[in-house]
Amino acid sequence: MNNTLLGVVSILGVAALYWQLHGEDPIAVRLTPVEQGRVEATVANTRAGTIKACQRSRLSMPIGGQVDELLVDEGDRVEKGQLLIQLWNEDQQARVAEAKTRVTGAKETVKQSCHNAALDARELKRKQGLAAKKLVSEEALDAAQTRASVSSFACAKARAGVETAQATLALQAALLEKTRLRAPFTGVIAEINGEVGEYITPSPPGIATPPAVDLIALDCLYVSAPIDEVDAAAIELNMPARISLDAFRGRIFKGHVSRIAPYVKALEKQARTVDVEVAFDALPDDLTLLIGYSADIEIILSQRDNVLRIPTETVIDGNRVLLFDATTGLLGYRQFKPGLSNWTSTEVVEGLSEGDEILLSLDTEGAIEGALVEPARHN
Repeated sequence: MNNTLLGVVSILGVAALYWQLHGEDPIAVRLTPVEQGRVEATVANTRAGTIKACQRSRLSMPIGGQVDELLVDEGDRVEKGQLLIQLWNEDQQARVAEAKTRVTGAKETVKQSCHNAALDARELKRKQGLAAKKLVSEEALDAAQTRASVSSFACAKARAGVETAQATLALQAALLEKTRLRAPFTGVIAEINGEVGEYITPSPPGIATPPAVDLIALDCLYVSAPIDEVDAAAIELNMPARISLDAFRGRIFKGHVSRIAPYVKALEKQARTVDVEVAFDALPDDLTLLIGYSADIEIILSQRDNVLRIPTETVIDGNRVLLFDATTGLLGYRQFKPGLSNWTSTEVVEGLSEGDEILLSLDTEGAIEGALVEPARHN
């Protein structure tokens, strides 16, 4: 082992002497130190993802009819339950008014019938008292009992009539409500298809037609992006993630994995992928994120703090780096054992020490093993 080490030192010494004797200028290179920091194991999407809304409804009218009122415009913010479109419905309003009148009439009938029933019940009680004293005939008592029973049934029937009238009113009110389109949640109007005076026809089963109103909720957004099937196996729900947008380069948004598709997509001429959804932890106050923006996600599988790390771009095949020898000014291969790794940093488990300097600019011409170099230190 000692002989081998001496041989390597001799070779390096000869190389240094060669450079000095031939008067070659050292190559200016960029070096980077082995230092402590955080290293993460991450996976990213294979193709651009898309920002989507947690709630988006393409609303259509349940019945056909002529648009009588269009109460919103595209871009308007609306509240849950707010009226958006109303069809012509004067005929149905008349039916509702008629049903209300019938309810009122039924309630008056209850008052009359039940008042008579109470009167007949008191008369029966009076006759029963007289019959006990033998002051009224059996026929008169029987007639009083019959009248009291009939009046009681009439009162019950009148009460049932009120319930029937109220049910009819509820039906007519529901039919009237079908002519009105309301917002099912708070959001913004993305699109409107229809104008006042136009006739709206509901979509037949199995045939898609443009929605009357496209409503989007803006208080909850997420990114849906494809992840290679090999990487997707390591992803779990609620893992932390970072979101970046082409529209806002340099900004990173925090998120978490909210859904992993239960199947693999197999598209022609494309790698098999799994759709993964990452929800924003908090929406930015200073930016407006539009539905449909392209976005990228980086899911953090695991992370380690205060470990030795080097830039991933410095790693050569076989887990090697070009280590700078400050004594000789030469570069030499050094193999190391890696740990966690991502596109930017790779953990060093063993083989390198803190403070070691390695070649950062691998594409520098002439910067190979045994080359005499001059450091231009990289901050």
